[in-house]
Amino acid sequence: MSGMLARRALLLAAALGLSACALPPRAPDTAGQPYWNGRLGLQVDGDKPQSFSAGFELRGAPQAGELSLYSPLGATLAQLRWAPGMAELQADGQRRQYPSIDALTQEATGTALPLPALFAWLDGQPADVPGWQADLSRIADGRLIARRSAPLPTAELRIVLQLP
Repeated sequence: MSGMLARRALLLAAALGLSACALPPRAPDTAGQPYWNGRLGLQVDGDKPQSFSAGFELRGAPQAGELSLYSPLGATLAQLRWAPGMAELQADGQRRQYPSIDALTQEATGTALPLPALFAWLDGQPADVPGWQADLSRIADGRLIARRSAPLPTAELRIVLQLP
């Protein structure tokens, strides 16, 4: 029995070690732009419920920025970039253009996300987004939950920041 416990402890330690390496190292932002990284989970209810989880890096501003999504092993799943007049998704070796940030996030995650408000929320500031409600009570601990009640389907975005 003690051999089995030792193996389980070793497997758990290995799993924890892998999870610690799951996100790419934080690169310094030389442009002085806001930057956050951590893990995000998104659940979209409805006829065909969807669930999505990834590591992320968010940098820039609501007007122009980049959101990179990573697998648990650190592989890049997608890069979303936006600027005035441009919204682009790079995934699966392809680059696609979209007419808006909402259309871009809809394609990348399965639902339109309020990226401009996300910058304010992660900075601990309220931002009014029709249909969305953000719980900022634990943002100092690096945790954010935002729920969408309208339009349907409902959605829940959970973020856990990697704190320095």
